[in-house]
Amino acid sequence: MKFAQRMSRLGTETAFEVLARAKALEAQGRDIVHLEIGEPDFDTPANIIDAACDALHHGHTHYSPAAGTAELRAAIARDASERRGIQVAPEQVVVTPGGKPVMFFAILALVDEGDEVLYPNPGFPIYESMIQFAGGTPVPVPFDEEQDFAMDVERLCQAIGPRTRLVIINSPHNPTGGVLNRGHLEAIAEAVQRYPDITVLSDEIYGRMIYEGEHQSIASLPGMRERTIILDGFSKIYAMTGWRLGYGIFPDELVPAITRLMTNSNSCTAAFTQVAGVEALTGPQAASEEMVEEFRRRRDVVVRGLNAIPGVSCRVPHGAFYVFPNITGTGMTSREIADLLLSEAGVAVLAGTSFGAYGEGYIRLSYANSIENLEKALDRMKRALTARADGRAAASAGEPVLGGGA
Repeated sequence: MKFAQRMSRLGTETAFEVLARAKALEAQGRDIVHLEIGEPDFDTPANIIDAACDALHHGHTHYSPAAGTAELRAAIARDASERRGIQVAPEQVVVTPGGKPVMFFAILALVDEGDEVLYPNPGFPIYESMIQFAGGTPVPVPFDEEQDFAMDVERLCQAIGPRTRLVIINSPHNPTGGVLNRGHLEAIAEAVQRYPDITVLSDEIYGRMIYEGEHQSIASLPGMRERTIILDGFSKIYAMTGWRLGYGIFPDELVPAITRLMTNSNSCTAAFTQVAGVEALTGPQAASEEMVEEFRRRRDVVVRGLNAIPGVSCRVPHGAFYVFPNITGTGMTSREIADLLLSEAGVAVLAGTSFGAYGEGYIRLSYANSIENLEKALDRMKRALTARADGRAAASAGEPVLGGGA
């Protein structure tokens, strides 16, 4: 079978590949601690589940409008207006089955062959995949570990030029947990506004998972509301990854194009999940708030534990539920250490290069797991990496290597 050439430009998410390898080891009887997948380990709150079940029993099993139901679009507009300090009308909201369609549709609608798209690297791998698939030119922008993994804003601003069509930012950031502050956002906004045809895609899916300060959206800055696409959804903060419910908030002139892309690709988002989305936004928020507090506790355990491992250093992330420790002191590459931890320690993590070339020298751990399992993983990691370091030291000294894993 001959595939279209564009398929060679389509990437993937390594997290699902590592998950498959970890599951295969579990099938052989191995005990694996899963720190690879980026989803909350909490159940969807009961009130949301009840709302969906009730919707199914009351006939919400048919087509809905391509851009979303009027009720959910209105609830999203109210929530976004309150949380971000901007005025959002329901007509500016398009509901999608998950957040990825917002990325894909924005790129398809705005980026022509050869147009440049600036995006974070390391970053969510689907950004680069979709840019390439659409024929755009990906321009990676690295992060600065010394600045707690804030995007290298100076480098981003220098890269913006007449061929730039779209700038993608993600705060809080996957995979580092870094957060862009108001000064960073103001610098980006100033650089973007030098050119009339640049739009910002602001991925704010982790916007309510922030531990220090408050989330700030670039859309709230002067002149940026009409140039910003906000990507958000229900997967993370409401533990609804399997529900596939996301949304974009778009400039007015983009909404018809995005709605047309929805019509051509998905027809609509499932009606009963949209009823659940209304309940998520308008119902009790205690479960989400408690989940974030638990993530804060886990974050502190993981950062302390990682910094106690020889050759590893880890900064404190300010958002999301990931850590991105520096592993250059181990003498191994990101891929080598990820493979070692899975095969010898029974700990599934992701190589930093799963998120782009600038991720070399790091690994990503999701702390969406119990403190008991996190402590087990940290102990296994420490023993495996210490044994590997001792083995290398013995080999360098000409002594026989006895081996050792976890």
